[in-house]
Amino acid sequence: MSGSAAKIKEIKTPELVGFDKDEATATQLPSPKGWRMLIAIPDVEDRTSGGILKADSTMDIERTSTVIGLVLEMGDRCYQDNDRFGPDAEPWCQKGDFVLIGAYKGVRFTVHGKEFRIINDDTVQAVVLDPRGYSRA
Repeated sequence: MSGSAAKIKEIKTPELVGFDKDEATATQLPSPKGWRMLIAIPDVEDRTSGGILKADSTMDIERTSTVIGLVLEMGDRCYQDNDRFGPDAEPWCQKGDFVLIGAYKGVRFTVHGKEFRIINDDTVQAVVLDPRGYSRA
């Protein structure tokens, strides 16, 4: 494995999204259908860069408006709509990628206190190699 590939593999860990895929949680997650994707939302830091504890309301806003997610599953029709993507279109992302999405996008839900989203395939704006440090501007 090349150096950059090894680094990416290190970054794509459940700890960054606070999701360890334990059996109970994994069996309760929905299976996205059609052109939809299941996204895990990274945990929000509870302190500012200066070390000050954030208010619960601030953390809720950051969690709700996040622009980063981890692709856990993709529906069977993702990136296959010829009218939107063309007949020879390559998928914009794949399972296991961290992706940049629009703020407040998708259907939000929690399982055992962990937030997930269902988004449409065309909601993905970019693939992110290292999600740490991203926030909505």
